[in-house]
Amino acid sequence: MSAAARVDVRSTPVEAPLTPVAVDYAITTLASVLTVVLTAVAFWLSYEHLQEVAAAHGMAQAVARSWAWPATVDLFIVIGELLILRASLAHRVDWWAIGLVTAGDGASIGLNVAGVGQDAGALNYVVAAVPPVAALLAFGALMRQVHAYLARRASTGVTLPPPGVEAPSTPVEVSVDRPTSTSSTVPMRETELVPELPAFVPEVEPASTPVTVEAAPVAVSSTAVDLCAPVVYANRVDQLVRALYGSDFTQPSTTRMVMAMDAAGLGTSQSTARTARGRVKAREPHLANFPSTIAS
Repeated sequence: MSAAARVDVRSTPVEAPLTPVAVDYAITTLASVLTVVLTAVAFWLSYEHLQEVAAAHGMAQAVARSWAWPATVDLFIVIGELLILRASLAHRVDWWAIGLVTAGDGASIGLNVAGVGQDAGALNYVVAAVPPVAALLAFGALMRQVHAYLARRASTGVTLPPPGVEAPSTPVEVSVDRPTSTSSTVPMRETELVPELPAFVPEVEPASTPVTVEAAPVAVSSTAVDLCAPVVYANRVDQLVRALYGSDFTQPSTTRMVMAMDAAGLGTSQSTARTARGRVKAREPHLANFPSTIAS
């Protein structure tokens, strides 16, 4: 006897290794904190030395002016770096911003070195030059990390659930044959049923006049139709890469796969992404026919 039963089909969760992801996150966080600390310390040392230079050359009696004067040099670096970040997010080059950073850095390094004096030793000049150079490199590294974070947020990748969270699929109704005897088979475990939708009654059209159509010969070597079940990927990286194929029906690039992996907490290995793409193409050869990009 046949009966219609509802089976809640859920994908089997795949537990990804958490250790590499946790280590990558910890390294990124530590590098960000150290970059902020280094930037603050380097700017403070450079700023204070420029204040001493200003106080020794005409601003000794005006303490407030001597402390405000270095800002006319160092703030050019901050403004220029922010404008470069904005231009980078817009995928263009802002030469005016680059000029501001160059002028601010050059003036800061030159004034710090010149403020040492003419009769100082070579090591004194090196000590004076290190803070502005370190401030330049540290602030540039900080802006690079900010740019990478904003680029990931602005990218149109595939939104995936966090690791360890099972995303249930829509329950489907399938027809199964229940055995008349319960002693020969194991009873099927029933899951929670969703409310039954009202039955759809199709409209019956009046029968038209039958038309006799001559049957066309069927070629023996017809194209076989693949009625196999959909391919299920156990690896979470393979699942992500396969989902990218279905988002806009184009070949996902390595950069796009790495960004999606990073957003899903699966690391940023380019080799892992390309290997997963090769496995997906091997199991579904028709995906190789997808275009690389869609013409605008």
